Amino acid sequence: MSAGRAVRWVHYAEARGETARRELGALLDALPALPGFVGAELLVSPAQPGLVLVASRWAGDVPALPLPESVRSWTFEVLEGR
Repeated sequence: MSAGRAVRWVHYAEARGETARRELGALLDALPALPGFVGAELLVSPAQPGLVLVASRWAGDVPALPLPESVRSWTFEVLEGR
């Protein structure tokens, strides 16, 4: 986390299939240029073959994100953190 930038929102983007890693990798590359961006990770799990996630953190409201049509997403407000 960047010093002085409290995370207020967490956004998850989910994709499956052959192009999921490429599509969400491109999303990950685009996020740092957006206002309020704090950080993000590209995630996969051995327990969920074919599923790829981007988890991103935002200091302000989550801006409109360049999500491919096949991507599902959710935004969560951070109520508490440690």
